[in-house]
Amino acid sequence: MRIAFLGHGHVGGALAVHLRRLGHDVTIGARDAGAATVTALQARAPGLRAAAPAEAVRDAEVVFLATPFGAHREVLEPLAEALAGRILVDCTNPVGPRLSHGLASAQSGTEVLQALLPRTAVVKAFTIYGYENFEDHAFPAANVRPAMLFCGDDAAAKRTVGGLIDALGWEPVDVGGREQALALEHLTLLWIRMVRMGGRSPHTVWAMLTR
Repeated sequence: MRIAFLGHGHVGGALAVHLRRLGHDVTIGARDAGAATVTALQARAPGLRAAAPAEAVRDAEVVFLATPFGAHREVLEPLAEALAGRILVDCTNPVGPRLSHGLASAQSGTEVLQALLPRTAVVKAFTIYGYENFEDHAFPAANVRPAMLFCGDDAAAKRTVGGLIDALGWEPVDVGGREQALALEHLTLLWIRMVRMGGRSPHTVWAMLTR
């Protein structure tokens, strides 16, 4: 699958490396393709390419947005036409002062992105944990896979993203339409408060158990 990344920090970088190791055609969208952050990722995953954002997105089937939420308009508006008909995986979280919801819980960041890109299938995923679990989410002593909750309105796009989640070793849990994105963003805030503020291990994840 042809995959592009907009944002290649802790979360985007880890996911790009793992997806490339799975054999996908992965391109990092970067203004400076020779930046040290880019070359460091390429050293970890041979074949990982880098290109200007417009070029990276042009041929991609799936695009991951892994920038700070506050940068979304600057990053996406110039690419709106190129993103039409694509799947956009929203890995962002709007976080406000004192770990509040950055949009005052009036709407989700995903809803903001979908309104900005009405011809793009936006799927919220890879947001409910810190970056440590995208670097390494193996739990050898457990007999269940960690759960990755995701949501969106386009069923076909969710099947594609769910397949990537599964291939990456997570249990894909489709929690519904984009109206559920706000709940996932609050779940992220819960994780941050528990881990960053409460001192729990950053390798703390949720699991889905059914009977």
